[in-house]
Amino acid sequence: MAQDADLRTRARETLDRARDHLLAAQHPAGWWQGELETNVTMEAEDLLMRQFLGILTADVLEPTARWIRHRQQPGGGWATFHGGPADLSTTVEAYAALRLAGDARDADHMRRAREFVLAEGGLENTRVFTRFWLALFGQWPWQRLPAVPPEVVLLPPWFPLNVYDFACWARQTIVPLAIIRSVRPVRPLGFTLTELRTGRRSAPPPSLRHRSGWLHRLDVVLRGYERRPLRPLRRNAMRRAAEWIVARQEADGSWGGIQPPWVYSLLALHLLGYPLEHPVLRTGLAGFERFTVRDRTPDGEVRRLEACQSPVWDTALAVVALADAGLGPEHPALVRAGGWLLDEQIRVPGDWAVRRPGLPPGGWAFEFDNDGYPDTDDTAEVLLALRRTAADGRTADALRRGAAWLRGMQSRDGGWGAFDADNTRRIARDLPFCDFGEVIDPPSADVTAHVLEALCAVDRADSTAARRAVRWLLRAQEPDGSWFGRWGANHVYGTGAVLPALVAAGLPVRHPAITRGVRWLTDRQNPDGGWGEDLRSYRDPAWRGRGASTASQTAWALLALHAAGAGDSPAAAGGIGWLVDHQRADGGWDEPLYTGTGFPGYFYINYHLYRQVFPVSALGRLLGADPSPAPVLRTTVPAESVPAPAVPVSSGPGSTAVVGGSTAVVGGTAEPGGRLPGVPVELVEPGLAGQPEAPA
Repeated sequence: MAQDADLRTRARETLDRARDHLLAAQHPAGWWQGELETNVTMEAEDLLMRQFLGILTADVLEPTARWIRHRQQPGGGWATFHGGPADLSTTVEAYAALRLAGDARDADHMRRAREFVLAEGGLENTRVFTRFWLALFGQWPWQRLPAVPPEVVLLPPWFPLNVYDFACWARQTIVPLAIIRSVRPVRPLGFTLTELRTGRRSAPPPSLRHRSGWLHRLDVVLRGYERRPLRPLRRNAMRRAAEWIVARQEADGSWGGIQPPWVYSLLALHLLGYPLEHPVLRTGLAGFERFTVRDRTPDGEVRRLEACQSPVWDTALAVVALADAGLGPEHPALVRAGGWLLDEQIRVPGDWAVRRPGLPPGGWAFEFDNDGYPDTDDTAEVLLALRRTAADGRTADALRRGAAWLRGMQSRDGGWGAFDADNTRRIARDLPFCDFGEVIDPPSADVTAHVLEALCAVDRADSTAARRAVRWLLRAQEPDGSWFGRWGANHVYGTGAVLPALVAAGLPVRHPAITRGVRWLTDRQNPDGGWGEDLRSYRDPAWRGRGASTASQTAWALLALHAAGAGDSPAAAGGIGWLVDHQRADGGWDEPLYTGTGFPGYFYINYHLYRQVFPVSALGRLLGADPSPAPVLRTTVPAESVPAPAVPVSSGPGSTAVVGGSTAVVGGTAEPGGRLPGVPVELVEPGLAGQPEAPA
């Protein structure tokens, strides 16, 4: 870009407008929050939940139904992401919600939806979650649903397929579903959905030559037990499951700050006798209002729900972006944001402590209220953000605690999952009721890269944890030179995260892994100069790095090229030109395409702030506006042992405790067996280091 003065001038003007647009979006309290847009199952299930509980009202039903109609595709179905193919289960749930709203079966939009459903296999071909909703209203037989015995909560953490073998989002869903499946309620819907049946028989179970075949046979046995459970054991399991659920309710009334466990937890507790006036249910139902978005349209008001909210993530990204754009650490916006982020650090253990009982807390969560489930991805980004703000008296301590928690959450293989360490029991994926997306939380390239970059910034790039992470990322590179993106779309996101992390860790830009990653990006650049990757790449490799250009994905590619020393390349100039040419007059960018991922292949997200923060970061770095980060205090301490007392799992109502009892030895020298022999393990404060690193 250096040779094109005109492009540089236009890019500078683009950056200034984008920076001001981002600054204007900050909340007075210091945080940013963009809408988190998903698909109409959020609204359909909200209406069905309210119908089941007897609290559905016209002021909720009518604007929600209007939104669902607005999202229907011309072919009759509803998709899981903008521009994507229609999805059977999503369409069935939307159809049921519109029937609930009074839409006639023979209306044109309903006829088109029904024809799509029948062509795709009807109710018989829907996923398990959809059939659970149908069973609640007598539209699917309970005995034809997979067994989810509540006795699973009684299994100790070392026992295979205990609740902690599942990812946090899955375990929070499975426990209440186990209660619902055991009670097997049926309540009136006011109509039937027989018109969506094909009459076809269910597919035969998988062959016994495959593990999934044996698990399907186990499901048959468990369904037999469901008909005649051991009554004392079942009563104890139901009581323990209810306690487990109540202990994990957050201050805002949610469970994990996400829709599925929230909805199913309310239903489960209600079925166990909790009245709607009970504080747990009352708080839970009231909490949905914060996640509700209402807009005025020419057709009237529409109402939609966010599946989750991302203020911590959005704020950290915004701070980094504005610092990249040239704002200094003392800028009032960064000072306010830094103070808010410091207030959000989590100082109580959560479910992650089951696998890391001796690790002191110190992470950050995604949401406003989610003390039970901080995640490594948010924590990494917050550490990077706090380094860019003017330190107050808490910053150095927060950085130390956060870095220590991240080190302790490293998995045995050297990578990081999002919410848990070593959550890799792959057999869970083959269980019959686990057809709703990823149910475990193994290390991924994007999360590992973000954590590595943060540790290099606040700790040491040559630490044992960082060097093991580098080896993990080098092993994870795809044959084509890219990296998989678990939480963003997809290989553009993964590659855009990994290349800056590897450079931060000290790999030279001419390292073969980096040059192959750069080549992959430049080969996938669109003719218009931008980058895009369709979400279908999670199922079809032909879509990897292919798709219409978007602001966020173009910025990810530019950030990677800048880090890899290719910021002056023709490819980078083309990407900058795309951002310049597609900016709105107000300084923002339009991005209807989804570039975020919940469950690869199943659930996708449009983060409305992505289109703003990442272009600001990319343009700021490429234009050289990035000031030096604020200095970070480091201290080295001798090795010592940290006792692990019993600690509360959650600060929510009815908190329970997990038993620690083990001792985490910190400091000392790394051991052989896949680790780096003789490399000292640096710690930063007594009592704040994590678990000793397990051999890779």
